[in-house]
Amino acid sequence: MILVRVAGVALDPTGQHVILLKPVGGSPGEGRLLPIWIGAQEATSILVAIEGADVPRPLAHDLMRSLLDSVGATVTAVAVTRIDEGTFYAEVTLATTFGERVVDARPSDAVALASRVDAPIWVSEEVMQDAGVLDTVTVGDDRDDEVDIVPDEVARERLDEFKRFLDDVDPDDFRG
Repeated sequence: MILVRVAGVALDPTGQHVILLKPVGGSPGEGRLLPIWIGAQEATSILVAIEGADVPRPLAHDLMRSLLDSVGATVTAVAVTRIDEGTFYAEVTLATTFGERVVDARPSDAVALASRVDAPIWVSEEVMQDAGVLDTVTVGDDRDDEVDIVPDEVARERLDEFKRFLDDVDPDDFRG
């Protein structure tokens, strides 16, 4: 397993969000990034955790953290364990009063939770070898494979916009 950190959140040319996981210095896989395509909500949740931003209401991953805290469980690690036909799989390892438990998870949820509880994030060597790319700002030889990293300034603007939305949203806006 390779210890990684969140290197950033990116947008591909089609506007899809990508989480970029980078090996921690000296780890196998150094010089590579693991891009995992995720949803917009998960990208926002990860950015909120990384930035340490306050949100007026808890997001789903804040709820997960609170639920774990309330039952005395802690996240000891998360791992991106495999990739099958383009789908990534992850596991969350919990320390509970009943012993260690491993729970299946989407990588985006696992990373968002780990970012909130400061748990280590691991990637299997096979996944990094199969899906990792060279650590550059733009990756790929043809336009379909490129990933453009979102600058911190743009990420902060998006996070601020999301916070304003949460402050101003009215449940009646969603009634048909």
